[in-house]
Amino acid sequence: MAVKEESNAKSTQAQTIKLKIGMLGFGSFGQFLANTMIKQGHSIIATSRSDYTHICENMGIQFFRDHDDFCEEHPEVIVLSTSILSAEETMRSLPLHRLKRNTLFVDVLSVKEFPRQLLLQVLPQECGILCTHPMFGPESGKHGWASLPLVYDKVRPGLSPQKCDNFLNIFRAEGCRMVEMSCAEHDRHAAESQFITHTVGRILSQLNLESTPINTKGYETLLNLTNNTVSDSFDLYYGLFMYNINSTDQIEKLDCAFEAIKKELHGQLHHVLWKKMLQKLPEQLSKPSFDSLAAKSYLPSNYMAMAVKEESNAKSTRVQTKKLKIGMLGFGNFGQFLANTMIKQGHSIIATSRSDYTHICENMGIQFFRDRDDFCEEHPEVIVLGTSILSAEETMRSLPLHRLKRNTLFVDVLSVKEFPRQLLLQVLPQECGILCTHPMFGPESGKHGWAGLPLVYDKVRPGLSPQKCDDFLNIFGAEGCRMVEMSCAEHDRHAAESQFITHTVGRILSQLNLEPTPINTKGYETLLNLTKNTVSDSFDLYYGLFMYNVNSTDQIEKLDRAFEAVKKELHGRLHQALWKQMLQKLPEKALTNPNKEISSPAQLAGSTARPC
Repeated sequence: MAVKEESNAKSTQAQTIKLKIGMLGFGSFGQFLANTMIKQGHSIIATSRSDYTHICENMGIQFFRDHDDFCEEHPEVIVLSTSILSAEETMRSLPLHRLKRNTLFVDVLSVKEFPRQLLLQVLPQECGILCTHPMFGPESGKHGWASLPLVYDKVRPGLSPQKCDNFLNIFRAEGCRMVEMSCAEHDRHAAESQFITHTVGRILSQLNLESTPINTKGYETLLNLTNNTVSDSFDLYYGLFMYNINSTDQIEKLDCAFEAIKKELHGQLHHVLWKKMLQKLPEQLSKPSFDSLAAKSYLPSNYMAMAVKEESNAKSTRVQTKKLKIGMLGFGNFGQFLANTMIKQGHSIIATSRSDYTHICENMGIQFFRDRDDFCEEHPEVIVLGTSILSAEETMRSLPLHRLKRNTLFVDVLSVKEFPRQLLLQVLPQECGILCTHPMFGPESGKHGWAGLPLVYDKVRPGLSPQKCDDFLNIFGAEGCRMVEMSCAEHDRHAAESQFITHTVGRILSQLNLEPTPINTKGYETLLNLTKNTVSDSFDLYYGLFMYNVNSTDQIEKLDRAFEAVKKELHGRLHQALWKQMLQKLPEKALTNPNKEISSPAQLAGSTARPC
């Protein structure tokens, strides 16, 4: 069936005929739907395995513990809103002979093809069947249902086909986006949108992620996704896997994507180490190697972890915006992004880079130098190290420092902090100041201004002109940034969680080539946006987060274990379900014969089992 969508505006044409509706299953989702139905004036009765008598009394509806009593009330519509795991047992035990022949059955489960087949098998021909899926719940629909998608498939009209439209008008009247779609098509899309979203949330929940003082917007979306996902029961998630034939394919794709990302990361790491072994020539042995830098970087001996200090994120009228002459060492997208704001504040900017940005600099009204000697002889008061982290060491060791003034302040803006801190301490003369910073935003997240966005900094060494650190930081303070003073080591520990995990999830999802579906959930749209924002950054930036932050290896191992734990629980439950099903198919004598051992599904399969 082709997908058909109706307007999401509240329709005055929706015929709100009052219905007598029986809720078969009355958990959180059933109660959520019933509240709106009651407000619209429909008559509701309910039954469930658990006793919801008191809740129903508070809602002004009647609750039945006995299914016979429930069916004898002759509801016009019965809404199947049990757990999907108990749907078959519930339907097969329902005393259908006590219902009117023209009863309409509506399922609201998260998968569609399974309940469709179940209802077609169980129900008499006279009963109508309408399969629906409200793509929202108590959390996402708490402020109303306007524009939220309601997927439906009119499977069988029964004796009273008009009842389908009468029931659907409940959602039309609330302004839902009505999407008519076959059950099979729904399950294909839901395997991407719902199952992938829940799987990512379940994996992240295993990591016990917490908010950090340097949250990025991407990391906050993952925290929210995790909270929303684990608020649903595992049974709901397991139902998405067990009862949707497309889910197995999706988890295999996710597994392959994760392996591809790990392979690329470790492949690049091997390439770098191999290259460094080849470079161990006599003339270079006197220079500090990356290995020696790393050893000192990760075992700092000359400072204790600095307590985190935050300043107000309001734009301060007390910020002294002293005009500085700033040299941009590296002038890619991020360097240009920073320079634009610096220019607006009246600072004087010059730039140099491996690539030729002459025309871009001309358009910005600043001077570009291809020669680094010429650049240094301009005597910038501040030099901003904004190169790729992969080229930072080579850039700094080749810079003609003797052509600079002794009181030059060096500021790094790289995504990791402990490595550039140790690099600058080793390379720069004692007189030069060192300020390590990390603007936790970029051209995309900071395009509407920097107010409230975090700027992490560590005043590593004051140099001959300590006031310059504050003068430079005032650039961010004047824009309303949330100023967070934090040691480089502490930054890297938090960044391994917030930045590296966020980028890793985005990179994994990018391997799946996810696309919008007609039934996007809010969680799935979050993942699509995260993927888009993540892959807009170069792989070098992501690789730098892995290569130059010692904490990242631990995070990717935790992510790996979390994924394995989720897969193990899914497949364990699947094995248990198959085992139970096989036991039920055995002759009664086999189950009661004490001399017959039953030890595995393979033995139960008998002659059909083949050796590997």
